[in-house]
Amino acid sequence: MKFSELGLNDALLKAIKRSGFEEATPIQAETIPLALEGKDVIGQAQTGTGKTAAFGLPILQNLDKKEKAIQAVIIEPTRELAIQTQEELFRLGRDEKARVQVVYGGADIGRQIKSLKHHVPAILVGTPGRLLDHLKRKTIDLENVNTVVLDEADEMLDMGFIQDIESILSYAKNRNQVLLFSATMPKPILHIGEKFMHNPEIVKIKAKELTADLIEQYFVRAKESEKFDIMCRLIDVQGPDLALVFGRTKRRVDELTRGLQARGYNAAGIHGDLSQARRMSVLKRFRAGKLDILVATDVAARGLDISGVTHVYNYDIPQDPDSYVHRIGRTGRAGKNGISVTFVTPNEIGYMRTIEQLTKKKMTPLRPPTDDQALRGQLKQAESQIEDLLKADLSKYEDEANELLENYSALDLVAAFLKNLSKDSTDVKVKITPEKPLPYKGNGRHHGRGGRGHGRRRGNYNNHRRGNDNHRHGGNHGRRNRGEKRGSNHDFVIKKKD
Repeated sequence: MKFSELGLNDALLKAIKRSGFEEATPIQAETIPLALEGKDVIGQAQTGTGKTAAFGLPILQNLDKKEKAIQAVIIEPTRELAIQTQEELFRLGRDEKARVQVVYGGADIGRQIKSLKHHVPAILVGTPGRLLDHLKRKTIDLENVNTVVLDEADEMLDMGFIQDIESILSYAKNRNQVLLFSATMPKPILHIGEKFMHNPEIVKIKAKELTADLIEQYFVRAKESEKFDIMCRLIDVQGPDLALVFGRTKRRVDELTRGLQARGYNAAGIHGDLSQARRMSVLKRFRAGKLDILVATDVAARGLDISGVTHVYNYDIPQDPDSYVHRIGRTGRAGKNGISVTFVTPNEIGYMRTIEQLTKKKMTPLRPPTDDQALRGQLKQAESQIEDLLKADLSKYEDEANELLENYSALDLVAAFLKNLSKDSTDVKVKITPEKPLPYKGNGRHHGRGGRGHGRRRGNYNNHRRGNDNHRHGGNHGRRNRGEKRGSNHDFVIKKKD
């Protein structure tokens, strides 16, 4: 369905066209007309299906441009997602000069207070904790709020924000509309719907429309000491445009980032110990295509919404199956195919099987590429770089080029140039501190390191996601694997980068 058929005004249609969108996604097509009518909506859809525009466009259209008060509040689980939502709403509402502001923890609250005082936003986007801080300080007033949006509600449940959300809703007493979006609908989320919503319309996107169906899912069975070299060879062969690498811990992310950089890859990492300014700087570069590889923990990447990610590498298998779904959901968006590769140690096969039960899709075994295959992949990318260089004006280099040709053959010069452009990973040794494999004791039950469960976790895993950044590490040196592992006969396609 085209956006022009959904009842949106000309200014918004112009903004949508400027953004390059023509047809609405299923969640947008079903939600926008209902929201424009002022109805409460419960939308069940995964991240990456276009929910921001689904709730943002009706809010922008229904704003009273003359009223100098907060008219809509959007609650997001993380700073990154809150910022992305604010940026998208600002772009969509630019022609109508919609005032949109974001507040989140980790930033100077004094500066936020000053901004809120001098430029009262029509739409306020924020994380639960920081919104409550402002409400308790009386630096924001929700008296005139008409619409409240709860985005990624199940994520906020997992992070322990449900009571905060209920408190925020109690401040917006005059609200006429609540829009709730969640990938899953556990009982506490449904309870919010019953308590704070009036006859909500249910919009549920069928499984066949979810982005996970567009993702090719592979696994590589490897020892802990083999994983880094295998991943580098896979990156060389697959040639991802934008890739996400997930590590279980902060130290793991730091070591993977340093290792990838040492081998010449354009990579950077984010985790909870980095300053907010540093994290946002890295994300901005990645989003702009100035980074090829982003390494992250689950906590740092939660709510991350970046288009164009072609590959996800699970260097460490996640501790719960929901995290796996969220990880691989970073690719395969907007109707494009994506690839995920999960590295599994022999002791972690049980975890992988539980993930397969949740996703109802078996991962395909993948045979690690050889060093020779990796080198061919490197050379293919080097050839692409040379083709780009040849498009430039090279006239000022011709004298030196002729001098070199007098002393060396053209074949030797091209071979030397290819060697310089390609990265032979065998030349750079990288130490990745091993971690213990996740323990698995069968019978469908997975046991966390501390042995204590969290009753509200979905699935059979006992560790809460908030602990993913903080596990202990081992201390042995990894060694390079040069052989091929058992697996499928999957043929690697050397991908030529545009």
